[in-house]
Amino acid sequence: MSMPSPDTTQPPPVLLRLDNVTTYYAQMRILEGISLQVGAGELVCLLGGNASGKSTTLKTILGIVRPRAGRVLFGGEDVTTWAVPQRIARGVAIVPENRRLFGQMTVRENLELGAVLRGGEKLDDDFERVHALFPRLLERRSQLAGTLSGGEQQMVAMGRALMSRPRLLLMDEPSMGLSPALVQQNFQIIKDIHTSGVAVLMVEQNATMALTIADRGYVLSTGVIVLEGSAAQLLASDDLKRAYLGR
Repeated sequence: MSMPSPDTTQPPPVLLRLDNVTTYYAQMRILEGISLQVGAGELVCLLGGNASGKSTTLKTILGIVRPRAGRVLFGGEDVTTWAVPQRIARGVAIVPENRRLFGQMTVRENLELGAVLRGGEKLDDDFERVHALFPRLLERRSQLAGTLSGGEQQMVAMGRALMSRPRLLLMDEPSMGLSPALVQQNFQIIKDIHTSGVAVLMVEQNATMALTIADRGYVLSTGVIVLEGSAAQLLASDDLKRAYLGR
C-alpha cells in the first residue's frame, strides 16, 4: 500500500510583521497588542466593522501613526521609528481610502507622483505595466483626475501605488463607493497584482468577496484581533459573522 506524500509546502518568508502593537490617538487606545504577518507574495485581508482599527493598522504600517508599544518589522528590519518616505522607498505603498488623488492634475501626473522617491529613473516600463492592467488610463492620460468616474479614479490610485514598485501593497477599502460590476473588476485586478508577486494587505468590509481572493485573513474587533486563519477556514467559520459584527 502506497503512503501519502508528505506535505512539503513551505510558508513564504515573512515580509511584514506586527509584533504586539498598541496604538493610541491622544489618550484613546485604538489598537491593543495586535500581532500579524504577511508573507512575501501573499494576499492577506484584514476584516472588521466600523471603528475596529483596520485603517489605523495600515497607517501604523506605513508610519503615519507610531505605536505606543510593540514593533513593526519589514523585510526583517525594525522600521518602527522610520518615517513614511523611508518605508515607501523600502517597498511599502498604499492605495488609500477614497483614493485621495490630486484632482487638478492629469492622470499621468498623478501616476508620476507614485515614483517620486525613485529619483530620475526612467518610468517607461512602469507606465507600460500600469497601462496593461488599466488600459483606460492610457486613454485618459491627459485628463484631469478629478473629472474621472469613481471606478477610473480607483484605477489611478492603484496605478500610482504600483509606480513605486512596491513589495507590499496596502489597500484601504478598495470596493468603497463602486458599483457591483466595478467591485468584481477591481477584485480581479487585485488578484492579478497578487499573482504578479506583489504582497497585498487589504482592509475590506466586504468579507466574503475579500476572502474569495485572499490566502489568509485576520478579523479585528475594537482594536483586538479576535479571529485569524486561512481564507477557506474563515469562510467556513461560524465565528466569522459573530466576530465581524462584534457580537
